[in-house]
Amino acid sequence: MKNTISTLLVVIFCLSMISCNAQKQSFITVKGTQFIKDGKPYSYVGANYWYGALLGSEKYGDRKRLLRELDLMKENGIDNLRVLVGAEGGTYDYTVTPALQTEQGKYDEALLDGLDFFMSEMGKRNIHAVLYLNNNWEWSGGMSQYLEWNGRGKIPNPNLNGNTWPQFMEYTSKFHECEPCMIGFEKHIKFILGRKNAYTNKKYTEDTAIMSWQVANEPRVFTRENEKSFTNWLNNVVDLIDSLDKNHLISTGSEGKAGSNDDLDTFERTHQNKNIDYLTMHIWPKNWGWFKAEEEKSTLQVALINAEKYIDEHIAVAKNMNRPIVIEEFGLPRTHEGLFPEASVESRNVFYESLFKRVLQSHKNKEALAGLNFWGFGGEGKAVNKTGKWNAGDAFTADPPQEPQGLNTVFSEDKSTLKLIKEFNNQLR
Repeated sequence: MKNTISTLLVVIFCLSMISCNAQKQSFITVKGTQFIKDGKPYSYVGANYWYGALLGSEKYGDRKRLLRELDLMKENGIDNLRVLVGAEGGTYDYTVTPALQTEQGKYDEALLDGLDFFMSEMGKRNIHAVLYLNNNWEWSGGMSQYLEWNGRGKIPNPNLNGNTWPQFMEYTSKFHECEPCMIGFEKHIKFILGRKNAYTNKKYTEDTAIMSWQVANEPRVFTRENEKSFTNWLNNVVDLIDSLDKNHLISTGSEGKAGSNDDLDTFERTHQNKNIDYLTMHIWPKNWGWFKAEEEKSTLQVALINAEKYIDEHIAVAKNMNRPIVIEEFGLPRTHEGLFPEASVESRNVFYESLFKRVLQSHKNKEALAGLNFWGFGGEGKAVNKTGKWNAGDAFTADPPQEPQGLNTVFSEDKSTLKLIKEFNNQLR
């Protein structure tokens, strides 16, 4: 009887250890052109989910919706989410509100709590986050808001002032030489990376639910003359993150060639820093003139061909630099740019599948393309009017506030797209 009890105790102890080890996660690392997770190559079909931390706020968000959406994504194999950890100002129309940083250095505690809750729930589901800390564009405040905060004049917001994109980009390019702006951003980095999660009691630098810190969404060189300032700034930020956190990967959030004056050599030159662990690229067929809704069938083929070329040339750069690369943004509208789920996603699915196949091919052949994040998962959000305009208080979708809501969103109701995502994630495991 004594031996039986001893044996039973040993069995229980072993089962307990197996259970603990099953739940234990490791940090994702890089080996050559591969991501490594739990000792094995890691590739993924993930999503952009920029508003996840806002949904996690008990005061402003919808935690029940967040949990349902996380469960649905996990069910379809989505275990990698690219998430905004910023939003500055929040005072302009067409801009994310409420803002995490209401004034430079002042934070909304309810949104910090939402970030903590969101990260704790991701960790429970073994879902990993790429957390980007700034934004080149106006829709979340970003670099332009730092400039306005530091006396560089009013933001020439292109959504409010007509077609002022050239003026906006010239204005934003000044960020890389604005000393108080850069210091303000560095303080934001130190604040977020120095945080301890109220729900897990873990420091963010020790959280295995984080895959990487990302400098910004689509940081751009802008001009040839600005390359030196941009590169110095980028290196300083990357080195700062590395000095604060040795556990997590670092990426820049670059569009690739499109964010580098349409020049691959510039992209490579600006990413020489050894602390940049992997490269990124974005692909936007509509924005880049490859795809036109009114000529859907013919221009879809153009988009497929051009995307393949764009991917291949960036893979070549990544191979040369011996780093993984991720297509962390891409999207395609529904038929006739419909904003509601009943509009067809047939062409979108064709475009998605072509990119999924390229990731799968790379995974099987141990090439440099290691993952992708479609833009984006909008879950239970929805467009509430025909123009698609987002107003403060509306449910978030994947589309940021300056774009028609539903334009590039994958909703929970898009069963055919989710089925496709699940199919390829199953093949990548």
